[in-house]
Amino acid sequence: MITIDHLRRAVAEGIITDVQANALDRLARSGAMPPPGLEEPRDDERLRFVSGFADIFVTLGLFLFLGACAHFGLSALGPAAGYALIAVLAWGLAEFFTLRRRMALPSIVLLVLFALAVQSSVAFGLAGSGLAGSSWPTLFDLMTADRLGPAPLIGSGLATLALVTLHYRRFAVPVTVAAGAASLCALLFGVLLAVAPDLTLAARNGLFIAAGLGVFALAMRFDLSDPARVTRRTDIAFWLHLLAAPLIVHPILGNLTAGGGQAATLGVLAIVLGLAGIALAVDRRALLVSGLVYAGIALGSLVRDAGFAGSTIPLSLLTLGAFILALSAGWHPLRALVLRALPRPLAVRLPHPIGA
Repeated sequence: MITIDHLRRAVAEGIITDVQANALDRLARSGAMPPPGLEEPRDDERLRFVSGFADIFVTLGLFLFLGACAHFGLSALGPAAGYALIAVLAWGLAEFFTLRRRMALPSIVLLVLFALAVQSSVAFGLAGSGLAGSSWPTLFDLMTADRLGPAPLIGSGLATLALVTLHYRRFAVPVTVAAGAASLCALLFGVLLAVAPDLTLAARNGLFIAAGLGVFALAMRFDLSDPARVTRRTDIAFWLHLLAAPLIVHPILGNLTAGGGQAATLGVLAIVLGLAGIALAVDRRALLVSGLVYAGIALGSLVRDAGFAGSTIPLSLLTLGAFILALSAGWHPLRALVLRALPRPLAVRLPHPIGA
């Protein structure tokens, strides 16, 4: 029996096209069903992280090797040249583990390390002493460091965007698109900071939310182009959703949590429930992950206000864990209810749960 994994592998190896894979998947689902109890469990958000224990073994070796290289490189060459060395090594290792061995987890790790190393190298080169004390500044750190000015943001964003684009053309690792989207966000933020610094800093949270919505829209474009989720586009969409979630959630829920008060706490929980509804509609659990931390803080506030100060953390974790387990257990029935509540032209374009 041909499974989703077979179709995705066939597309990756060029045996069939994306369109043919979607057509075969529709044909398989419209055919005769296997006897009750013998159905293959189907996960609409299936991702290939590990193909075997060799992936974990190689990843451990990569962290040890590149970690040691970073230590000696940064000590001997300085931050800018040291991180440039890590980027070169990450690309070289990808030539073997990604291009030849096609190992999933090492490919993801090497791409992330490559993008971060490129961004850090350029940022340190342009910011100089302004980044003193930062061992590995992320793009988010650069975006929120008012003292640095626009040059490190623009330079690191542009360089990372250009080089991860070349990386994708060479290796086609799905997470690369999310890395490019993050770099583009940093580049645009830097340009706005150069043009209107005061307005940009004042509207920082709104810009983060706008960037998150833009990334979410891009993720949905990939999702809607592959409703059966049998091609590489579904993996690209997953990583974009994982990037979009904190960009949207952090500015909104962070401000509410900082404000305190029961109204703010209930507002946080209402937004988390709203995120759960969106996550169910698009069948992407990644959208919820970023909100769970704030949900835990809000639950802790409610527990403390109710007079259980000594058991705040255990009761918060218990409630949050029960919510996650209940949502996971009833994901497909709940998703069917959400889809029925949506306009039919939109609902039919989204991935459908089992038996829908």
